[in-house]
Amino acid sequence: MAVPQELRARALHCLIEADPDAKVAAVYAMAAAVQEGGCTPDPAAELASSAAIPGRPDKPELVPPLKVGRRSMNTTEGRAMLIHALAHIEFNAINLALDAIWRFPGLPAAYYTDWLQVAREEAYHFSLLDAHLKKQGYRYGDFSGHGALWEMVEKTCDDVLARMALVPRTLEARGLDANPPLRAKLAQAGDQEAAAILDIILRDEIGHVEIGNRWYGYLCRLRSLELMPTYYELARQYNAPTLRGPFNLEARRQAGFTESELEALQAGAQTLAVTPDT
Repeated sequence: MAVPQELRARALHCLIEADPDAKVAAVYAMAAAVQEGGCTPDPAAELASSAAIPGRPDKPELVPPLKVGRRSMNTTEGRAMLIHALAHIEFNAINLALDAIWRFPGLPAAYYTDWLQVAREEAYHFSLLDAHLKKQGYRYGDFSGHGALWEMVEKTCDDVLARMALVPRTLEARGLDANPPLRAKLAQAGDQEAAAILDIILRDEIGHVEIGNRWYGYLCRLRSLELMPTYYELARQYNAPTLRGPFNLEARRQAGFTESELEALQAGAQTLAVTPDT
């Protein structure tokens, strides 16, 4: 199949690629083409695909989140399971960035280059984790994974505002909170290389969440909507997961969350902590 030259069409071409190594290479090639000026978005382009979205390999098997295996840090297999889970998240993150590019027409050119940057960095993260997994004697697909991140991508296909609110600002921001304790576990288990990879991921993911925050703010202003009430309404409408602490407040600040948002986030988590189960 010929590689499209229009940016959104090329993002779709990358998105439907099922082989992880080929997908990573295609994203790198697209980023290079954009940097060279040979790949730009066409606001009038009408795109559709008969192929499965997203393209993914036959393995890993997708299971409900609670059925993904336990990850003991006391064994090589347990540590490999954790690295595999992180690689699976990054593979899905490549796809969500590509989907954000091709799915939504008519946005400023900077929106598309921002999400291309995200796609390239997610591809880099996946490559780091995949290579480290191979050093442990395993491959991507050797363990099961879940599709929770992509489920929210599918839910928000109808509205770029909902996408920005509930994928980068909600699900990806949870990764900012989860990263430090996971890094500590791997470092304590003696896997300093994996810990260093998580440092790279946290650094870049702060930027990814900031991109989501920035475009969410832009779209709210464009539609004359208030940021926080609109977010709460979208979270209710799309049944977004409830956020629970502890939160990485400094990383969230760097990613563009306001002090008012962080105070509300912590207040909500404290309410959950004292509310009895029903």
